[in-house]
Amino acid sequence: MKLKSIHPKCPSRQKVKRALPNIHVPILPRDTLFQYQRAWANDPAPFKFGLMARQVGKDFSSGAEGVRDCYAVEKAGGKTTWIIAAPSERQSLEALEKWKEWTKILKFSIADIEEERSDARNSQSLLKSNSIIFPGGSRIMAVPGRPDTVRGYSANVLLTEFAFFDNPDKTWRAILPSITNPLRGGPKKIRLITTPNGVGNKTHELWKKNFNQPDSKWSCHFVNIHDAVRDGLPINVEELHAGIEDPEGWAQEYELNFLDHATVLLPYEIIIPCENPLATETAPPDFWFPTSSSSTSVLFGGIDFARKHDLTVCWTLELVGGAFRMTREVLTLSNMPTPEQLVILSTRVRRMRRACLDYTGNGAGLGDYLVKEFGEYDPDRHLFGKVELCHFTNPLKTDIFPKTRMEFERKLVGIPVSRVIREDLHSIHRVALAGGGVSYRAAHSANGHADRCTALALAIRATATGGAVFAYQSLKRANRNRAASRGQKDSLA
Repeated sequence: MKLKSIHPKCPSRQKVKRALPNIHVPILPRDTLFQYQRAWANDPAPFKFGLMARQVGKDFSSGAEGVRDCYAVEKAGGKTTWIIAAPSERQSLEALEKWKEWTKILKFSIADIEEERSDARNSQSLLKSNSIIFPGGSRIMAVPGRPDTVRGYSANVLLTEFAFFDNPDKTWRAILPSITNPLRGGPKKIRLITTPNGVGNKTHELWKKNFNQPDSKWSCHFVNIHDAVRDGLPINVEELHAGIEDPEGWAQEYELNFLDHATVLLPYEIIIPCENPLATETAPPDFWFPTSSSSTSVLFGGIDFARKHDLTVCWTLELVGGAFRMTREVLTLSNMPTPEQLVILSTRVRRMRRACLDYTGNGAGLGDYLVKEFGEYDPDRHLFGKVELCHFTNPLKTDIFPKTRMEFERKLVGIPVSRVIREDLHSIHRVALAGGGVSYRAAHSANGHADRCTALALAIRATATGGAVFAYQSLKRANRNRAASRGQKDSLA
C-alpha cells in the first residue's frame, strides 16, 4: 500500500493535464555550480564514477543532471525514471531534497509526491521509497541502498556514498541486470558517487579498474577537498582539517586515499527485529519517583553528554526476566545549560541501579557532579556507587560497540519503533585501520553524532555491571570504606 501526500504548490495528478513543463531552455545556471560540479553534471557518459570528498556537493550536482534529464525526456513526449539509493533512509531523503531544489531552480513543476513504507499504518516503519512525480509521468525515487529495495527496477540510477552501503556487492549484483538490459526501456545511465571506504571492496575494485585506464567504460571524476576549493568552494581547509581531529579519516574522506575499511555496526536487518511496540521513548513523570507503581523496576542508564553542538542523550533500560533489556526512555536534550541538565539527569540516575557516563570533554564536569551525589562505581578502586565514569578512548569503543551488536544479534534488547532512532543506530561504522586495529566512527548530521547509539551502548554496559559485587576485603579496609561512605552521605545531606 502506498501513502500519498500532495505537494502544497501543485494540484493532484487527477487535475494535471499532460502539458509541457513551464520552462524554455534547460540550461544549468553557471553561478549555481562550481566548475567541477558542471563537469560532472554535463558529462553525458552512460557510466560515471565520481570519487569525491565530503561536503563538495555531490548530490546537488547529480540532481542538476537528473532533473534536467527528466525535463528533456518529457519535452520530447516521453517519460523516464531515476532512482537515488543511499546507505540509509536519512541520506536517501536528503539527496532527494537536493534534487527538489533543482525543480525550483529550473522552474519544473512537481505533480505529486508519493511515499511507501513497509507498514502503511505506521509512519515510523522502514522506508521503501519516496518519489516526486512530474506532469509527464517521469519520476525520481529515493530508496535505501539495500538489495531488496533496488532489485527489479528499470531506471537510471544514482548510488550515493556507495562505498558505505550495508552490502555494496549484493546491491550491485541486484541492480546490474536492470541497468544493462536493453529490452527494458532502452539504455540506462548509472552514476556512482562516493568517498573511499578502504580496499578490497566493490568501490575500490571499480575505481582501480577504470580510473586512468584507456579501455575503461566508466567516465571517472576525481575531486578531493583541495580541488574543490581551487574551483571556488568556500571552505577553510585548515579550519576543517583542525576540526576533524582524525588524520586517517581526513586522508580518506577529504583527500580520497584508500586506507581502511568500514562496515556498518548495526545493519537494518538486525535493528528491525529488535524494534518493540512495548518500548517507549518517553516515560511518564511519575515513573521517576519512588512512590510510583514502577518503583520496583530494575533500571540502567547510559548518558552521552553534550552542551552545544550535539545532543545529550540518556537511554534508560529496564531489565526484564533477568536477561532482556527493554527501553523505557530515550531522553534527548539540546543546547541546554549544564545546571538544568543536571537536575533532569539526576532524577533519572536516582532511579537507576547503575549509570555509565561518557566522561570526556564536557561530560567530565557533569560526571563530577553526579559522582558527588550518587557515588562512583569503580571496582578496581573498591568504589561501588551508581555512576561509572567512562573515558571514551578507543579501547572503550572496541569493548562497548561489539557487545551492543551482540545484544542485537541475540535479540536481547527492545527499542522503540522510531525512524530517528533507527537512523542513529545505523550511523556508526566499524573501521578496520590500514595499520592494524579497529575503530568506530559516525558522521555528524542534523540529528546528532550517533549520540543515541552511544548512549544505548553505555546503558548496555551498565546492565553488565549492575549486579551485586563480591570481593574479599581486609577488615581494616572494610571499616575504612564504611567510614568513607558515612562521611559522603553526611556531606550530601
